Amino acid sequence: MKIPYYFPTYGKICTMIDWENLRYFAALAGKGTFLGAARSLGVEHATVSRRVALLEEQLQLRLVDRRGRRIELTPDGARIAAMASRMEEQVLAIGRAALPQDRLTGTVRISAPPALSSSLLPGPISELRRHHPDIEVTVVGEKRYASLDKREADIAVRLSRPDQGDLTMARIGSVTFNFYASPSYLAEVPEAEWSFISYGADMENSPQHLRLIQTAAGRRIGLKASTLELQRAAAQAGGGVAMLPDFFVNPSYGLVTALDDKEPIRRDIWLVVHSDIRSVPTIRTVMDAIRRGARQMARNDVSGDGWAGKSLVP
Repeated sequence: MKIPYYFPTYGKICTMIDWENLRYFAALAGKGTFLGAARSLGVEHATVSRRVALLEEQLQLRLVDRRGRRIELTPDGARIAAMASRMEEQVLAIGRAALPQDRLTGTVRISAPPALSSSLLPGPISELRRHHPDIEVTVVGEKRYASLDKREADIAVRLSRPDQGDLTMARIGSVTFNFYASPSYLAEVPEAEWSFISYGADMENSPQHLRLIQTAAGRRIGLKASTLELQRAAAQAGGGVAMLPDFFVNPSYGLVTALDDKEPIRRDIWLVVHSDIRSVPTIRTVMDAIRRGARQMARNDVSGDGWAGKSLVP
């Protein structure tokens, strides 16, 4: 509903800004494309376009230049986007302050790399739910880093230490990567003719991908796959040599280490939370469960119970 109010100085009627329109515009300014903004908001890209157009109509300002695939903010758009971003930060801070401080209840959203989340989280989260049924957990397996500042997640499990934001973090383990292939492939194909299975474009700057390219040394990259599941399956099928985290390869997959890497890639696992909510009882309880999961993985690794090699070091 539009509520008229008056500016005596200017002598004209204005309307209250629709905060939802402003939120959609802030997402567009942050992502740079209508599709990116739509994905972050969980809506259709046409909805973002409509909301931004409504905001432009309300403000009587042109905020974006729509002529390219990636939108460009006009000078007015950049000015409004900066103010909207500050407003969004305050709204999110209020939301964090409103989390229950005296009881174990509510929904906690965890962001983690897909393969790691499937190995690290099921056991401890299931146990957590048995003891605390009022805590609901949403696990989002994603390679991108969800923004804790913007409440895209409450807790994140990451393979690199964040260097931005008001975050509290703790190292809970490490993941070791090695080269794996099927025994038949290694027996049939000379090392000089190996074909490698690599990551897709979204992981080209990761340490494990850079090591693979270095080791391949000009040999063929026969397959690029964005998921570890597909890389592992391709290696099982004799498709080449893949670089996989040790926790992701147990004896049942029929893979063996292809190279004796004296200095394998090892990446630390970081448990991260926004500092504003680190002391909220529900958040702390879920974080403690994740830590227990990391310790359990480490024990499984040391005992050799189902793990190919040393994958987690507490």
